[in-house]
Amino acid sequence: MLHLVPDFAPQPRPEPYAEAVSRLASIRHALRLVDNHAGGPAPDLDQDAKIAAVWDEAGPAKQRCFDARSSRIVGATAAGVEALLVEREAGRMPHAEASRELVDQIRRELAEVARVVLA
Repeated sequence: MLHLVPDFAPQPRPEPYAEAVSRLASIRHALRLVDNHAGGPAPDLDQDAKIAAVWDEAGPAKQRCFDARSSRIVGATAAGVEALLVEREAGRMPHAEASRELVDQIRRELAEVARVVLA
């Protein structure tokens, strides 16, 4: 039977904070991948808890800024990890200093993006 009335069932959408935490978790997971090469950090769950505590009060402007900056960090992290993996797949050991610099840069950016919401 032909139905002319479209079915607009609402699509489930992730909670905004859940998506933000997911991004940070993906970045930290990438850092753990680099850990084999440069001693990356353990997950910073305390920072996530602090962000969760103030997320709703941060306001839409800070949330959008956090979203935009965390998106850029995800892209940069992926590019950095991919460069290290390309070296490894080519049979070359990734340069230890490059790995350390990648980890340090991502740590700094994670701290900066957290300050967007925590400030």
